[in-house]
Amino acid sequence: MEATLAQALRWAHGELAGAGVPSPETDAVLLAAHLMGLSRGEVEAKAILGAPEPAGFRELVARRAQRIPLQHLTGHAPFRQLELSVGPGVFVPRPETELLVQLSLDEARLWREAGVPRPRVVDLGTGSGAIALAIATEDPTTRVFAVEKEESAFEWAQRNLRGSKVTLTRTDYREYDSEYAGTFCVVVSNPPYVPPEDIPADPEVRDYDPPTALYGGADHGMALPSAAMDTAVRLLRPGGALFMEHAESQVEAMERELAARGFVDIQLHYDLAGKPRATGARRPGPGPDSTSDQHQTLS
Repeated sequence: MEATLAQALRWAHGELAGAGVPSPETDAVLLAAHLMGLSRGEVEAKAILGAPEPAGFRELVARRAQRIPLQHLTGHAPFRQLELSVGPGVFVPRPETELLVQLSLDEARLWREAGVPRPRVVDLGTGSGAIALAIATEDPTTRVFAVEKEESAFEWAQRNLRGSKVTLTRTDYREYDSEYAGTFCVVVSNPPYVPPEDIPADPEVRDYDPPTALYGGADHGMALPSAAMDTAVRLLRPGGALFMEHAESQVEAMERELAARGFVDIQLHYDLAGKPRATGARRPGPGPDSTSDQHQTLS
């Protein structure tokens, strides 16, 4: 007798929970939604109504139980208002990184209100293009640029940014030289920052995210974040802002390295889980808000 969707979802929940998948119930529904071409809510409604199990569901659940990332199986990752194409060879964007988008949008708005009609924003190490595309989509007045070195990630970025107004460049962000250097209002980056000694425990991250997108190199993972700061110094206009994601263990190192490069107004930002997720700072000079304290430091 053919299994119902509800029975299949219960089975999948048990299989995924037994494999240590962090969100087995959600993943089971999302895998079914992928196969059925429906939303999560629609799948749950169909299950109540006694719909049959979709073809290929058990095979897909078995692959997820092997800890292959859900996004690799569906080919998509949600990010703010977007559905991004992702797969092997590119870092899967995380919900916590959405904080960088909001910080960048808020900063661009301040510059626009201060008389810069089309603030320039650049995303260093764009990966899938998530941050750049979200900013360009949510604030069409911005002129957004994106930089990516790795070939496989660049191909995913091309796919996601096709049809947008984001300018994508393939190069190492340490060597990025824009004709607009010195005029960017915002530099944003989620660089590789995991300390080499902190190998992630989750198989989805450890075994499937590209190492070049994870590990930040020497100095407890700060080599590549520090290099992004050097590039930001070249690109930002006076008073322009840098926003960068980092590990909880790197808060003090971020403040130290930013201050060493002359950045001011260094501020720590927390994600929705209350964890220190990103740090923002400015190049010295008049910023968009003349009332701000340009010499505030991170406490």
